[in-house]
Order: sequence, then structure tokens, then C-alpha cells
Amino acid sequence: MQYMELAQDIIKEVKRVVIGKDECIWKALAAILAGGHILIEDIPGVGKTTLALALAKSMGLDWKRVQCTPDILPSDLVGFSMYQKERDQFVYQAGAVMCNLFLADELNRTSPKTQSALLEVMEEGTVTVDQVTREVPKPFFVIATENPMGSTGTQMLPESQLDRFMICMTMGYPDIRYEIEIVKGNQKRQSERLVHSVISASMLQRMQEYVEEIYVHDRVYQYIGSLIQMTREHPMIAYGVSPRGTIALAKMAKATAFLHGREYCTPKDVQDVFLAVTAHRISLNAKARAQRVDKEEVLWEILRQVSAPLPNRG
Repeated sequence: MQYMELAQDIIKEVKRVVIGKDECIWKALAAILAGGHILIEDIPGVGKTTLALALAKSMGLDWKRVQCTPDILPSDLVGFSMYQKERDQFVYQAGAVMCNLFLADELNRTSPKTQSALLEVMEEGTVTVDQVTREVPKPFFVIATENPMGSTGTQMLPESQLDRFMICMTMGYPDIRYEIEIVKGNQKRQSERLVHSVISASMLQRMQEYVEEIYVHDRVYQYIGSLIQMTREHPMIAYGVSPRGTIALAKMAKATAFLHGREYCTPKDVQDVFLAVTAHRISLNAKARAQRVDKEEVLWEILRQVSAPLPNRG
């Protein structure tokens, strides 16, 4: 229970600077507790970067940030080898990903070659430079933000990259009452001063291990499998969710149960994160586009069609 209380303390700290976005905060924290990466898609100025930095600060993580532009090179992220005359050898110079939390701002504004430099580190937790593989510090997370497609200078992230993000979410505009609160406190609100570290990186790893042991009944696993299978069979979906997505859904369900103060998963935990885990992993077909059906509508339909298991009685 101590870990669950610490998780609530983290949420309280982040809420000091991220106003009126409680659902976004707990989803992001759940993804981190589940050991996954986060993609936040929205217009500039709604608090994406503030959320990422507040999470890093509250968990005592070493973080680095890169503002992605077309001229960012892969070596800026993963590092490079530089010849040092006094040592008569090439010495590795660490890139930006050598940290606990790497924030890639506006990832879809950089080149495909630079985007692909993140594939290995997001999946394996390692970087390979000049045929030498090095591990990044643990724990390690990527929080990437992207502007909506059609914004100036953006290009679509490839499916292989999208699939490596455990969740994709949007923050949206704040309600007017929260926006007024943000404006009133803008002059004094600074995340580095208001947000305090609640845990350390090593404590976060122990919390992740605890979350991994959350109990999931076989019927809940079956429910997860049925939902994912439906994404592959739905008449309006061209490409369904991959097995990596199935694993991500189970892990997110465990983390959600943990944040709700339980040591076991329920179907509701799965439903709460289903869209965040799957929406960026599916592709709609021509029929869906012709009928102007969006991904969220299709996924909600799947949730309605697949029966959730009932709890045991007696």
C-alpha cells in the first residue's frame, strides 16, 4: 500500500502545474508504471511539455529534452564517436537519450532518419554507435509530443514507431474555469519550483516491479484477447492491433488497477485504457473513410460488441 500512496503523491505534485487534466496525468503515470513510452498529440500550448517535465521532476528522474526540427541528426539523439588525439582513439560522446526520461518535442517535425534512431532505444533500451551497443540508464522512458497532421512542417510517424508507444493521448483545451486559474497563476507558476521529488529513480523501478505482479484473472486475459482480435476482424479496420499492443493493454490495465488502489485487474481497468492503447495502432480502410467514421467510433463499437466477463459470485 505504501507504493500506492506514493503514486497518489506523484499525481498531487503534477497537478500543481498541470491544471484540470487529471485523466491525462493518471494515464501518463500509468504508462510509466507499466514501463511504456508516451505519445501526446495536440496543438502547441496546451501543456504537453509541462506535463512531461512535471512527471520527471516529481519522480526524481534525470531528463533531457530535444526540440525536434528538420536539421536534428540521429547522432544528436544516440551519440557519436569523436577522435581524441591525446588518447589516440575514438571516444563515445553520449547523446540526448542517455537519461531516464527523454522528451522529444514535436517529434513529427524531424526527419524520418532521426525518428528511426529512436526505434532501438525504445524497444531494447540500448543504442548502437559504431557497432558498439550501450545500455541507457534505467528506468528509461520516451515522452514525445507531436503536432496534428497538416500543421506546418509535420510528417506522419511510421507505423513501426507508433507501435512502440504504449499509449497515445491528447490533452485538449482546458475548461474555462481551469483556464482562468492558469492565467491567474501564470506569473508565479514554475514547475521547477512548485513540483517536488516524491520518489527516486530506484524507487520507481520497485514500483514498476510491484505493478507487474498485479493479479489478472484468466477471464480478463481472455477479454483482452477478444478485444484485440476484434480490431483485426472489424469490417472498417484495415490493420488491427499487433501482439505488442496486446501486451501493452495488459500492462496498462495492471497499472490502472494499481492507481485505483487494487491488487487485481477488472474489465473496467481494460476498458479505461483501451482507446489510449489501441487508437494509434489501427488503420481504417477505405469503407470507413468513405463513411467518415473515425477510429474512436470504431473502437467504442468494439467495446460494446465484446462482452466483458462477469465477476465470480459466492
